[in-house]
Amino acid sequence: MNVERPHDLTYQVAESRRVVNWLDSRGRGLGMWAFVAHRITGIGLVVYLLLHLVLLSILAQGPDGWDSFVALARTPVFLALDVVLIAGVLIHGLNGVRVALTGMDFGLRQQKPALVGLAIVAAVALVYASIRIVAG
Repeated sequence: MNVERPHDLTYQVAESRRVVNWLDSRGRGLGMWAFVAHRITGIGLVVYLLLHLVLLSILAQGPDGWDSFVALARTPVFLALDVVLIAGVLIHGLNGVRVALTGMDFGLRQQKPALVGLAIVAAVALVYASIRIVAG
C-alpha cells in the first residue's frame, strides 16, 4: 500500500520551490544579484545560440535566403534584440571575469567595488554599442 506521508509532501513542495529559489535574490546582497544575473544571461546566451543556428540555416537557401536574412536583420525588433544580446554578453562576460579573479584569490575583499566598476564599464559599452546599432 502506497501511503503518502506528510514529510513526503513537504519534500515535494521543497523540490518545486528549488527552481524558483534558484533565481530568487530577494533579501540577499549585491553578490547574489550578480549570481542571478549571471545565471539568467547564461541561459539567454544558450537560447540565442540555438536560435542563431536555426537562422543560419536560412542561408543554405542561397542568395534568396541571404536577402531575406539581411531584410530581417535590419528590422527594428531585430536591432533591439541585438542590443539585448550585447547587454547579456557584457553582463555575463564581465561578471565571469570578476568570478574568475575572485576564484584565483585576486581582489577577494574588493568584490563589491569590482562589481560596481564592471557594471559601469558594461553600461558605457552598452550605450556605445546601442548608438552604433541604431545609427548604422
